[in-house]
Amino acid sequence: MDIPATRGIPTSVVEKTAIRKIAIRIVPFVALMFFINFLDRTAISFAAPNGMEADLGLTAAQFGFASGVFFIGYLVLEVPSNLALHKFGARIWLARIMITWGIVSLLFTWVQNYPQLVGLRFLLGIAEAGFFPGAILFLSTWVPARHRGKMLALFYLAQPLTSVIGSPLAGWLMTHEGILGGLAGWRFMFLCVSIPAIIVGVLCLFVLKDKPSQAKWLDEDEKVWLETTLAAESAAKGGGDGHGKGGLRAAFGSGRVWMLAAVYFGFIYGLYALSFFLPTIIDGFQEQFGTTFDLFQKGLITAIPYVPAAVVLYFWSRDAFRRGVRVWHIAVPALVGGLSIPVALYMNSPAATVAVIAITACAIFAALPNFWTVPTQFLTGAAAAAGVALINTVGNLGGFAAPYITGAVSEWTGGYQVPMFIVGFFMVLSSVLMFVLGRNTKRNEAAAAASEADTAVAATDGPTAIAKEAGA
Repeated sequence: MDIPATRGIPTSVVEKTAIRKIAIRIVPFVALMFFINFLDRTAISFAAPNGMEADLGLTAAQFGFASGVFFIGYLVLEVPSNLALHKFGARIWLARIMITWGIVSLLFTWVQNYPQLVGLRFLLGIAEAGFFPGAILFLSTWVPARHRGKMLALFYLAQPLTSVIGSPLAGWLMTHEGILGGLAGWRFMFLCVSIPAIIVGVLCLFVLKDKPSQAKWLDEDEKVWLETTLAAESAAKGGGDGHGKGGLRAAFGSGRVWMLAAVYFGFIYGLYALSFFLPTIIDGFQEQFGTTFDLFQKGLITAIPYVPAAVVLYFWSRDAFRRGVRVWHIAVPALVGGLSIPVALYMNSPAATVAVIAITACAIFAALPNFWTVPTQFLTGAAAAAGVALINTVGNLGGFAAPYITGAVSEWTGGYQVPMFIVGFFMVLSSVLMFVLGRNTKRNEAAAAASEADTAVAATDGPTAIAKEAGA
């Protein structure tokens, strides 16, 4: 086995009912939070080619920087935010994050110039810091390891579905020019997508519970099974369980954590290059192919790659759950995505371009949920909070680098071909690093097994040798 994982095994009745209730009561709500999170974060990509760039006088490089500066604020508070979540509990902390980012997102409705746009994007990153790793950590405290991949796949479906639903929705909202106080269509869109974050943030205080023992919708035997199983898994991870500075040391001192952070960087670079610039690439079809689409049609076209991506995500993760997550469940999609994305801009029609982009989207979303099952297999407690946040922090440097480099290089070269080759390079690099990590993990497991065997032999032979010496 390449990565330590638990295979799907026959479950007791209590286990089945407990997991089914979590899948119905917890996962959809957290996925809804993630849906709103990704929509608010990427709303700027819909607004830019549909009025915002012209109204604010933005260049491609300025749009790229404004998109990416979000991640600077995000990264500054990522680890502290996740440690605060571990200390104060997910219910209160995730609600605080959502309400805060909803308020900041609402202010985009009235942004007037480039400096204000950059400032608000930076503040939005600070407001959202800790949400995604916090949601991952929260699910890991509810779902035992052998079911975690399946639950994370259901959670991660929210991200491609954000584009499937959110892209046409954003396009439709932007058609309502002047409907409210003379607001431009893109401003009205910002107004409408920010309000749900505030509402769901408040609901979070009432819907979520910090641990299974607090859930009234679980039977007592289900609570006992969940608490016992999760406690046993935590104890089995040994030294990974830490508090405060000990947890930070365990995470920051782990070579596997840093390697996973580098792998995640490539995934995020590809994801956000696609998310932020796909609407702009589609807007360029008119010049490139002589085709014209209205706002709603552009939204529908933007959504197309994410429909098969959602399907592939589900079935690929289902296979990973059945077999146990292997290195190739993560590395192969990264390789496919890295090789496909540069090809997209050399197609001779909008349909062919979108088809190749769909392959890239499928690859990215096939890898991501399986990737996130790995860190919590060897980290727990404060170390897990710090480790997951660290991986997300370093990885999300790609969230800043991708839009900024893509915008700057496209402006410099006069097209998106070179930027997409850069995207492909980072995704292929992630694939290579994942294979290396899997090989090293396998080697370490073999060494550990050999060491245990030697210890067992020594323990058996020791008394015999002492007896012989005594007899002599």
